[in-house]
Order: sequence, then structure tokens, then C-alpha cells
Amino acid sequence: MIQCMFVPLRESVRYLVTRRHSALLGVLLVIVAGVWGLVALTDHVVEGETQRFDGRVIRWFAGHRGPQWLQDVGRDLTALGGVTVLTLVTIAVVGFLLISRKRGAAVVMIVAVVGGLAIGSTIKHFVNRPRPPRQFQAAYVFTPSFPSGHSMLSAVTYLTLGALLAQVIQRRVLKLYVLSIAVLVTFLVGLSRVYLGVHWPTDVLAGWTAGLVWALLCLSVAHHLQLRGAVERET
Repeated sequence: MIQCMFVPLRESVRYLVTRRHSALLGVLLVIVAGVWGLVALTDHVVEGETQRFDGRVIRWFAGHRGPQWLQDVGRDLTALGGVTVLTLVTIAVVGFLLISRKRGAAVVMIVAVVGGLAIGSTIKHFVNRPRPPRQFQAAYVFTPSFPSGHSMLSAVTYLTLGALLAQVIQRRVLKLYVLSIAVLVTFLVGLSRVYLGVHWPTDVLAGWTAGLVWALLCLSVAHHLQLRGAVERET
């Protein structure tokens, strides 16, 4: 009788362990694929193999930019990935986490954003890719082009924030909604950079890839620290 009672429990534990390992393996595969893709894309960009494609896309957007109000929308969207807005968002989130006595999670958020900024700036420095020609630009820029800092930082910030919010939401539909909004905002920010002619498409693709990889790394470390009790678990 007792042995029969423990069989379902043992099967449930085995299922949870298998599910956790499968999720971890999936995340690791995405990280490895992302790193490989970023390295390959960087190599193609440095060799100039993407310039023909980049030029076509930039010229198409420049010729289909539309009325002034649409360009204003593009500038508003691109501001969501700017340093000022993301700094305010990060300060607000970190303040909330500290007030909620989740200091470990606050540290993870800070490391994710600051680390993403440092990684993006380092890659920009070494690749040192010129921006699209000035006649295509509808916004002021001054740093190297590859990768797109707006795209990378928005991916890091909004995806990390979306994942943190998803942890405290019970309903699966709401989890999907929050993560979808984070992905949508990240996509729109990157698209606006190409639309405004301040980044080549491959700059944005590299920024998205690097941001996703870094966000997944930070969230994976945070999850590992949660299991060890170094970071507070969500209720």
C-alpha cells in the first residue's frame, strides 16, 4: 500500500527534473546558437559581404519614409531604446525590487543592463563600422554602427524585465502577453533604427542577437542563484 502511494510521487519528481533539464538544455542551445550566429554575422560584416543587402534595405526605407508624422512616430519608438529611457526604466525596476526586499534580483537587473552596455560598446569599438551615409539619416548619431546599441539594450532590458514579471504571474496567458509585449517593443525599436536610416539592418540583427544571448545568460545565472538561495525566489 505504502509503495503504491510513493509511485506517483516518484514519477512526479522525475517529470519535474526531466522538464527542468530540458528547459535548461533548450536555453543553452539558444545561447550557443546565438553566440555562433553573432560571430558569423560579425565576420561577414567585417569582410563587407553584407553591404549589398544592407544598402538595398537602407535605400528602400529612405524612399518610403512617408509623411512627417510617421517619422515622428519612428523617433518616439527609437527613444524607447535610448540610454535615457532605459536608464529611467532600470532605476524604476531596481527601486521596486529593493523596496520589495529582492536585493539579489535588483543586482541581476543592474548587471544585465550595465553589462549589456559594456559589451555593446566594446564590440562597437573593435568593429568600428561606419554609419549609413548622412543623406539617409533622419536622426542624430555619433557612435560606430555595429552592433545597434538601441537594439541590444532594449533586448536586454525589456526581455529581462518581461521574464522577471512573468515569474510573478500565475496565468500562462498573462505570462505570454507580458513576454510578447517585451519582444514587440524590442522589435519596434530595432526596426525604427533602420527606418530612420541610422543603422544597417545587420547592425540591428546583431544587436538583437547579442541582447538575447546576454539576457538569457543573466536570467540563467539568476535562476541558478535562486536554486542555491543566493537570489530571492518569487512568490
